[in-house]
Amino acid sequence: MVERDERTIVRSSRAIYFPLVIKKGKGCLVEDIDGNTYIDFLSSAAVMNTGYNHPKVVEAIKEQVENYVQFSTDYLYAAPQVELAEKITELLRDTGQYKVLFGHSGSDGVDGAIKLARSFTGRSKIISYMGSYHGSTFGALSVSGISLNMKRKLGPLLPEIYHMPYPNCNDCCFGKSRDTCLMECFSFIERSMANHIPPEEVAAVIIEPIAGDLGFVEPPEEYFRKLEELLERNNILLIVDEVQQGFGRTGKWFSFQHFNLNPDIIVMGKAMASGMPLSCVAARNEIMDSLLMPAHLFTLQGNPVSSKASIATIDIIQEEGLIENARIMGDYIKFELLRMAMKYDFLGKVTGRGLSLGLEMVVPGEVGKKNRVAARKVSYECWKRGLILIYLAENVLRIQPPLIIGQKQAEEALRILEGVFEDYEKNNIDDEALQMVKGW
Repeated sequence: MVERDERTIVRSSRAIYFPLVIKKGKGCLVEDIDGNTYIDFLSSAAVMNTGYNHPKVVEAIKEQVENYVQFSTDYLYAAPQVELAEKITELLRDTGQYKVLFGHSGSDGVDGAIKLARSFTGRSKIISYMGSYHGSTFGALSVSGISLNMKRKLGPLLPEIYHMPYPNCNDCCFGKSRDTCLMECFSFIERSMANHIPPEEVAAVIIEPIAGDLGFVEPPEEYFRKLEELLERNNILLIVDEVQQGFGRTGKWFSFQHFNLNPDIIVMGKAMASGMPLSCVAARNEIMDSLLMPAHLFTLQGNPVSSKASIATIDIIQEEGLIENARIMGDYIKFELLRMAMKYDFLGKVTGRGLSLGLEMVVPGEVGKKNRVAARKVSYECWKRGLILIYLAENVLRIQPPLIIGQKQAEEALRILEGVFEDYEKNNIDDEALQMVKGW
């Protein structure tokens, strides 16, 4: 199957970690076509928050398919889409009054957010961040700042996009620690607006409150307070990208809620329909009403089957207490990761919240040096032993199990992980991974 894939599917759409071909999934477990079973610490890239094939999601999909699969809501109305919109706006009720528009993926959602910001403000400039990943459509690609390969030979991209240093206290580009920080990353934005980016021409700032592909990094709260004050003074909109961290993963519905932010535009995707393709942009009513038809119209927008799956997803998260479970199990897993980090000198910081955690792999004795080889070897060896675990930001192990995970499965997964660490420390892991793992 891998050979057939490589003959027919373009490599630019693959960041392969191991030759795993999935046959089926159930709960937190995945079975491959050879009959091997794995505990999943990836959730299909933070998509399967309710686990694989949750019975209520499956039933919702079947029920809708038996009625009808699709009729373009460009031209008429669909009850599943309306019901989902009502549920999403209710989730955001404490933050403000929002309307929504639907799409297919987080990437097109980011494009929609850019359109809304420019339409409402009449301004063209967008500020984003170095190290950010927002997707691969042209707008999302333009505001992303994490990989040169995403942009090579594709220009010109969207104009008037400016990237600022992300407030990353784990790897400060100004060489500061939390003890010596004078918020230089924020001063950089102020100086930029004073010198070459007129604030009256800036439509919006787009940010991940917890930067997933940067290694689950979160800014200090003071940064957000200063940022909100700056935006309010200059009538600049705040866009938050919740594609990876949304729908309960961090122990709240959305990661911006950890920081008491009041975003103008919110982008959602990934986990919102338990594996069915769906994205959503929520924006304050007056912002949403500024966009003219058909500026963000898709034939399959808010597909009824996907909408029904999303309604079921929200119900499951609420009824089964999955946000609370994300906090409880996240605290347990984080405690164990911190214990391991104290035990092994090739482990660094533990980052993230809830069930969105990262564990750095470092070069012992060399402060701040990323251990890319270790990350590749550990990820690959975990797969060989029955644990799906990958890395991002070159050296950060990505730990994002489904929100339904229980104590027993978490313990087993951590037992596998620590066993791999023990063998890595003894130099008992071969170099097979270095030939196989392409990674992100």
